[in-house]
Amino acid sequence: MRRRIEIAPSILSADFAHLGKAIECVEQAGADLLHIDVMDGHFVPNLTIGPPVVSSIRKATRLPLDAHLMVEEPSRYIDSMAQAGVDWISVHVEADPHLNRTLHAIKAHKIRAGVAINPATPLVALEEVLGDADFILVMSVNPGFGGQEFIVPVLKKIRKLREQIASYNYPARVEVDGGIGPENLQEVLAAGAEVIVAGSAVFSANVPAGEAVRELRGIAERFLEAPERARAAKQ
Repeated sequence: MRRRIEIAPSILSADFAHLGKAIECVEQAGADLLHIDVMDGHFVPNLTIGPPVVSSIRKATRLPLDAHLMVEEPSRYIDSMAQAGVDWISVHVEADPHLNRTLHAIKAHKIRAGVAINPATPLVALEEVLGDADFILVMSVNPGFGGQEFIVPVLKKIRKLREQIASYNYPARVEVDGGIGPENLQEVLAAGAEVIVAGSAVFSANVPAGEAVRELRGIAERFLEAPERARAAKQ
């Protein structure tokens, strides 16, 4: 089966005064998901949106909504986020001492359940729940603010995670968030990323958001075609 790469624009970097237009733009350009950062001002030093705004976003798009909960006690938000209409929810391994229970609570709503992990947190923290997760969200910046630079050593973590998932034949996909743009997307894909979250590279680029999404998609498609060309050349 051909590897699948999904592009998930992050609305954290969008102009909230024209959010509906921004969402429409990336949807028409072929985005696969819409990434929504939910911050409580405690787990991370920033405060963003909650379920009422997510509910409004749900009415504005048919794209799956990918809610990244950067909050303390994330289990408290599961029911309200489910009611708001999200399709994916990720919770931080650093924030939840009952992660297995939380993942199953998310799945009870027929929502894809993911675990997010900060750059400095070792992968061993995921060992006991890796088989329960639908996806792992690897943070390649320290969470809380958009526009940060990609932390290069995280590439090694992505590769190691992809190897662990493959060795156990788990279904979890690898999502990566933070500092990804046209200049480093191929490196991130080569490390094993399958879902790419891009905020500033889409909504703060020097081109319209739709064009930025198409550029990222083009890079991903060329990356996927390269191994196929290499195999064809050997035959």
